Amino acid sequence: MSRPEFYPDLKTEFLATLEALRGKKVAVIGHMRPDGDCIGSIVGLVRVLNTMDYGIEAIGVNRDLTPKVLQNFVGDTPFHLYGEVDLNGYEAIAVDCADERRMSGKLRDSFDTILMNVDHHISNPAYATHNFVVPHASATAEILAGLFLDLDLEIDAVAAQALYVGIVTDTGQFRFASTTPTTFEIACQLCGKGAEPAKAAFDLYENESFNKLGLLQHFLASLELHFGDRVCLGTLLKSDFEATGAHSDETEGLVDYARAIEGVEIGVLIEERHDGFKASLRAKEPVYAVHEIAQQFNGGGHACAAGLNVNMAYDDFRTALLSAIDTHLANLNLTPVS
Repeated sequence: MSRPEFYPDLKTEFLATLEALRGKKVAVIGHMRPDGDCIGSIVGLVRVLNTMDYGIEAIGVNRDLTPKVLQNFVGDTPFHLYGEVDLNGYEAIAVDCADERRMSGKLRDSFDTILMNVDHHISNPAYATHNFVVPHASATAEILAGLFLDLDLEIDAVAAQALYVGIVTDTGQFRFASTTPTTFEIACQLCGKGAEPAKAAFDLYENESFNKLGLLQHFLASLELHFGDRVCLGTLLKSDFEATGAHSDETEGLVDYARAIEGVEIGVLIEERHDGFKASLRAKEPVYAVHEIAQQFNGGGHACAAGLNVNMAYDDFRTALLSAIDTHLANLNLTPVS
């Protein structure tokens, strides 16, 4: 007996959009500071497009370097930093970009329009000509993999592993509330296409640099509790990166330590960047809708995971962010104890 389709309402338009790319050059773009879902989605889509018999020439493009922990999953996929390739004549596809700003302004401005937008962020405003936005999906990689499977498109082992990584990272190793039976079924199907869970787990979680562990020490030492101990905030300043020798891409996952504390509902990480500050918000339950907090600072994301970037003085930003969290909790009828 054949299995039910994962995205029956999307597959016809998705295939028609791919068919419109016959013989064209395509740039698959992800968000700045790419994570596992971003890299996995780019790699998976680029490889599938290049494998189809449509004569498509697809490349991946990002403003920022692929984090070291994710580099093994790119393989021989054509993948470029912005500025390394002339994008004239390319059609643009955005993956895992909650809004157009997340590509970076210069990269977005290289194209008149975005042909396709594949994403799972609840805050996505459907900015492309063709939008495949599924907020209930655990990851953008889950959407792409499900559509590839529905359409019986060829998924090679590198693409399968990349898409699996996108799913496993955005579900917190299948721990987050966004994980569904569909998530497991798609992951299972990807294993049948060559994904290797044990190797992915080793590369992602058993191969940390000593510098990152030093950065973790600095983050844990900075933790402070707010609002009746229901919000935990930690900070990493430039001096912390300098002291440990860690890179900015090695902060991935650190905010989860703040969220994991007993009684804490929202974990926050503030990072000092070269152009301001970045904040990551993580909630234990979707009811806290932390993407609504991020949106107040022109950020976005999911109900349980969101982010934002600002160009403000640290003290002003920290005060504004804590005030926004306080007001947000109060509006949820979960008034914090100040």
